[in-house]
Amino acid sequence: MSARTKLSLGVAAVALTTGLAWPAASAQAAPQAPAAECGVRADGKLWCGNRAGAKGYAHRSYSSAVRGPLNTGFSWFQCWGRGDSHAGGNNVWYWTQLDNGQWGNVPAVDVHTSVDPAPGLREC
Repeated sequence: MSARTKLSLGVAAVALTTGLAWPAASAQAAPQAPAAECGVRADGKLWCGNRAGAKGYAHRSYSSAVRGPLNTGFSWFQCWGRGDSHAGGNNVWYWTQLDNGQWGNVPAVDVHTSVDPAPGLREC
């Protein structure tokens, strides 16, 4: 396989896995869909899509300090707990290690679960 073919396949794979659109695609943005996989794995963690740029907070409250971001669109979450209500229509927050290495609480509205709390994930 030529280097050009390998490069083309690599670019196509990245585009498919990150949801990038080809230039010929419609300029209208599609609604963000939940990740194909969202569930608790054998390691006990919830692996799920999330809103890229979601913030993690020190406590389960928007008024607490921001610990850092989730820059990627797919993350793992250690456990869940109840806190302040948010735009997701509930008060569930998920605990995870953020992309900067800090630990923080992410409101469920930013995690692409079908139901909150995610079935099988332990409460913390």
